[in-house]
Amino acid sequence: MSSPFLRLPLPLAPALNEIAPLARLTLGDRTYAQLSELLVSGRLAPGDKLSLRGAAEALGVSMMPVREAVSRLVADGALEVAPNRAVRVPIMTTEQFRDLARVRIEIEGYATEQAALLRDADDLAAIARCEEAFRLESHAEKPDAPLSVELNKNLHFAIYSAARSPILVEIIRGLWLKVGPILNLDLRANPDRLTSGGARERHAAALAAIIAKDGAAARAAIAEDIRNAADFIISRGQLAD
Repeated sequence: MSSPFLRLPLPLAPALNEIAPLARLTLGDRTYAQLSELLVSGRLAPGDKLSLRGAAEALGVSMMPVREAVSRLVADGALEVAPNRAVRVPIMTTEQFRDLARVRIEIEGYATEQAALLRDADDLAAIARCEEAFRLESHAEKPDAPLSVELNKNLHFAIYSAARSPILVEIIRGLWLKVGPILNLDLRANPDRLTSGGARERHAAALAAIIAKDGAAARAAIAEDIRNAADFIISRGQLAD
């Protein structure tokens, strides 16, 4: 008896040849994700040097996946190779930072507006938990600045995830690879910003607007959050001319 597979339509064979292999998360991918998180969470600052050997030892991997991950981050513009071949976090100019802030206001504002319109109960719970964590840390007698940067990032991405657009989140994450280290300057320079900078109030306003499904108000709150932080960082004069 002939095999039933012989009776399948002929076009199926060429179609099978066009199917890409299932993606597997390589060691290089995981290393890239870990190093990216250091940048996005603001745990590296502009000018910080990254030792490939030190990163390999810290991550428990060989040099090869670290080199691969660093090459990708250099291509992303999140790291750069200095003239002496050292790998470091780029030092951004004021104009570059202004441009980045303008783009963030538009893209992250849009994501927040969509989140207000599309969020569900699970999204609201996640956003509320992140807003509370940041708020409680800001009320601490001696707030932990690096932790606060990460809590701020967690809140923003909880909001953006509710926009139901993985592509949009990927674009925003690319922006944060560049801005994360700069945001670190905000709280390193002035830890009191947690209580006096207004981020806590704008986060609360964004959460209230998302609960109310008020897209315009949510967008305005996040736009003002980004704008205010950018204005403060520029006013400190720590960016390159």
